[in-house]
Amino acid sequence: MADHFYGVMDDAEMEVEASSIGEAVSARGENEYVEDEDLFYIPERRPSLDLGPSPMEATHWHHVVQASPPALSYCSMTSEETSDNMEGEDRCSTGVELNRADSFSSCYSFDSDDCEKRKPSGLTRDKAEEEAASELTDTPELMTDPNEIRHPSLTVAFTLKAICNTLGKLSKGDIQKFKGMLWKRYPQSFNTHPQSMDLLDLVDRLLECYSLEVSMQITKTLLQEIGFKKLVNYLQTLCIRNEVRHDLSDTLKRKYGKACEDLNTQGERRSFDDNFANLYMTTTCDNGPNIEHEVLTIEKLDSNREEGKLLSTKDILSPEKLKQTNLKSMFITGVAGSGKSTAMRRLILDWIEERSHQHVSFLFPFTFRELKQFEGCNVSLLEIIQTVYPETKKLRDEEYRSEDCKIMFVFDGLDEYNGNLDFQHTELLCDHTDSTTLNVIVVNLLRARLLYRGLFIVTSRPLVKCCIPWDAHYDEMELRGFRDPDKNEYFRKRFQDPDQAARVIAYIDSLKTLRIMCHLPLFCSLVADECQCIFTKRGTHAELPRSITHMYTKLLLTLTRQHRIFRAPDLDPERERDFLLKLGKLAFSMLERGQFKITKSDWKEVGISDEEAVTNSGLCTQYITQPFVLLSEKVLSFIHPTMQEYLAALYVFLSFRNQGKNIFEQPLKHRVRGLLKGHKMMELYKSALDRSLQCKDGKLDIFMRFLFGMATKTNMELLQTFCTSPVKWPTVIEDVAALITKKIRENHHPGRTSNLQCCLEELGMSATEAASS
Repeated sequence: MADHFYGVMDDAEMEVEASSIGEAVSARGENEYVEDEDLFYIPERRPSLDLGPSPMEATHWHHVVQASPPALSYCSMTSEETSDNMEGEDRCSTGVELNRADSFSSCYSFDSDDCEKRKPSGLTRDKAEEEAASELTDTPELMTDPNEIRHPSLTVAFTLKAICNTLGKLSKGDIQKFKGMLWKRYPQSFNTHPQSMDLLDLVDRLLECYSLEVSMQITKTLLQEIGFKKLVNYLQTLCIRNEVRHDLSDTLKRKYGKACEDLNTQGERRSFDDNFANLYMTTTCDNGPNIEHEVLTIEKLDSNREEGKLLSTKDILSPEKLKQTNLKSMFITGVAGSGKSTAMRRLILDWIEERSHQHVSFLFPFTFRELKQFEGCNVSLLEIIQTVYPETKKLRDEEYRSEDCKIMFVFDGLDEYNGNLDFQHTELLCDHTDSTTLNVIVVNLLRARLLYRGLFIVTSRPLVKCCIPWDAHYDEMELRGFRDPDKNEYFRKRFQDPDQAARVIAYIDSLKTLRIMCHLPLFCSLVADECQCIFTKRGTHAELPRSITHMYTKLLLTLTRQHRIFRAPDLDPERERDFLLKLGKLAFSMLERGQFKITKSDWKEVGISDEEAVTNSGLCTQYITQPFVLLSEKVLSFIHPTMQEYLAALYVFLSFRNQGKNIFEQPLKHRVRGLLKGHKMMELYKSALDRSLQCKDGKLDIFMRFLFGMATKTNMELLQTFCTSPVKWPTVIEDVAALITKKIRENHHPGRTSNLQCCLEELGMSATEAASS
């Protein structure tokens, strides 16, 4: 009976029952999504037939380029991540047009159900297509100009970080709203609703499905529609900064990325990184000169006795340093040839390669040689920047004033600036767009009046630091060149052939004075140049010279040439020769007294200025001492005791060469000889040798090496520029060598034998060769 009852249930009753079940299910589904229709919008399925062009056909994509999937190993990004890591470029012109009803992701399959809309029952196909089109009229078509060249700065890494940082500034609710709009507008890009995706996954998915330009445009469009125009401008700003930083980095790499020294006869140059060795930088200044000496024991010259903390270029105005001190200016001092410009090149290249100073958006290095082109005309700081670095013209004025866009300026070689640093009477300047003279700009930069949010690094020889006003707030450090391990590292990097590098290091170690003087990177460079020249002409196993005079002469010529070209171009050779004679006379008188610190009375006696000796020539240095608690005193000395000895020898040599004056003889005897016959060169060397052997402490030993070394043909040719006549002396090398050999044989001064042998080496002869001759 029951079976019969169920068997006779008609079809109408079954339809009613099924309908009731469907309504229940439908009602449950409606209640589940009724709270936020936009947030949980589920797109209807597209009709399966007559869809027009296939979504996978490229003909209707309008040249949308699909970006490569970003690496899955990107580090996690949060809203706290700032824009500092991607600062620096111009805006990315995408040329995107928003004029079509629908679009398909290039990464989605044609057969996916999510890419279709189910045809509603009871409607014709045409009506269903019309409704589907009307619902998606606000979905933009993503188009790019096929002829437009993408700026190389627009990379997957930058785009990912820029969009993540921009969206990270939204609140949680706004993020949900953004995801809902993305899901509604571009459902074909997602297999599931993006509400479950974190920010990084969301942007990663966006970049998988669209090109970089289109991904940027989608983000800007949706942000603008939900009312965040400031974030659209922020994202555009990141693009502008990114482009400018990329172009600026290319310019700086071309300018600073190559080593200064040519390494072969073809003139090819290696990268700066391949030649760089660590420099000795310390937090304490006024340390005085390096006083290490081969013969003498010299006490520290009343200079700073505190042990300073060792630093590297990465510590200069680092984020940690800025938090601790809040000082935005750094003053770096060092004697001539100590590596100040090299240190700045290291800092610049580290910024380019993102090894340090990434809290800085833009870095603008200037040398004062470059700034000389702006002398004599009205100019603004902004015009200077845009003239030297034209790529910065894309930057807007707000970039120079923004807190999150730090700009660092490097001004190298303040000692080469010959303007008047008058901090009391120079007009104030606060706006970087105001036109004025170069001197006003320099003074206000040093006073930290110009570009309040900027960071400034200034390098100089020591004397100029005293011109900075006492109330200027700045940090300081001193650059002291190379330490012993750094010297060896420099030569290993300079010479690609390990055998050549080993020979040069052994050669330097065999001559202690050269080893000591190589604390100056400039001196190391001169030694390396000389050895490279010998290896090129004679082969790797050629004998290297034992003379130290030749290298000191080259150092003198290098510094004086820089003096003439950059610091005193109007200085004629006669005045330069007069200056060297006066400075050499002072060096000789101090040497005879065993004095290495120059006093004020000494300067008055010789009649030369400390600025000429310290800043212009670079042969002297200055530091501050504090003999009493409330009293400080400026002290000057030569950059190294051996440089004092060399200049003393040069004074004796030039006095005899130009004036026929033997300074070791009595004035009356000198006048009588001058009336009769004149001096002979052998008489000069004989009297000098006798005087040096009388000094039991050996204070004239190195002096004598230099004096003998100047008698060689090679050194005489180098010094010809300081001689008054082109007449060459007859060769007296054999006679002088015989004189030294005789002194060695007599053995009246056994403790001085080794120095006499060194004097023979300065003449290019050994004791054996001298004995046989």
